[in-house]
Amino acid sequence: MPVDRETTTASAPPTGVRDLEAGLDALETAVETTRTPWWTTTWRAFWPTALALLVLLGAWQLVAQSGVKPSYALPRPVDVWRTLVAATQDGSAVRAAWLSVQRGGIGFLASVVIGVALGTAMATLPLLRRALGPLVTGLQSLPSIAWVPAAIIWFQLSNAAIFTVVLLGAVPSIVNGLLAGVDQVPPLYLRVGRVLGASGWTRIRHVLLPAALPGFLGGLKQGWAFAWRSLMAAELITNTPRLGAGLGQLLNLGRDTSDMSLVIAAILVIFAVGILIELAVFTPLERRILHARGLTGLSGG
Repeated sequence: MPVDRETTTASAPPTGVRDLEAGLDALETAVETTRTPWWTTTWRAFWPTALALLVLLGAWQLVAQSGVKPSYALPRPVDVWRTLVAATQDGSAVRAAWLSVQRGGIGFLASVVIGVALGTAMATLPLLRRALGPLVTGLQSLPSIAWVPAAIIWFQLSNAAIFTVVLLGAVPSIVNGLLAGVDQVPPLYLRVGRVLGASGWTRIRHVLLPAALPGFLGGLKQGWAFAWRSLMAAELITNTPRLGAGLGQLLNLGRDTSDMSLVIAAILVIFAVGILIELAVFTPLERRILHARGLTGLSGG
């Protein structure tokens, strides 16, 4: 039976297309088969930091032994370690860290709610953005500790004063982060949403905010950093027994008693909490968002 060449040519993909498909399949297979185990990826990410910490500890030990500063002003790493272990065993460091994390979490969540509401309004109302944009940027550059005296006058030594400082420190960063994410949204997305009938809040909820999320994530991370730093500044000054002892109050206790080991131990705990929040919350969130956008994988390789 004769074969219709035109029919055969039309039904089979061209040779170039078949080669391209085969190449893409081979590339995908190669990526899957050469994926690096998670423990190898973790070790590669950890050992440079561990090496840097060892170098810093060694330098600290040498400077402490050199006698540049007396031991009460610059204790050795082992002295700080003993103080940290003692504060952990008696529960003071754990209670202080937990109280500060609670305050920081509440303040940050409230900042996100306010920042998203204000940022969304500014992103959708150009006149409002022109009016408030410079003010928000100015507030972001203002050191959060400058708000502590005003907050104490407004709310006395209370949790309200602490949360006021946290909000004023974090909200501007979250607003500017959201605006930066919105500015990076391709106009095509908005036109497609308009064609599909999305308008008003539906357009904001299902088109604008999801498209701005990857860029907005940087604003969230910066907002948390500002919230955490603002909290430490507020706790350091609003020091009263009825508020409880957070990490800032623990830091102030070391200053009042001239216990430099306690001061450095408190600084290390503040530093460690910031790193843990970054690794436990923002790093997985960033990976999932980027993975959902097809920009990266959930595991390194």
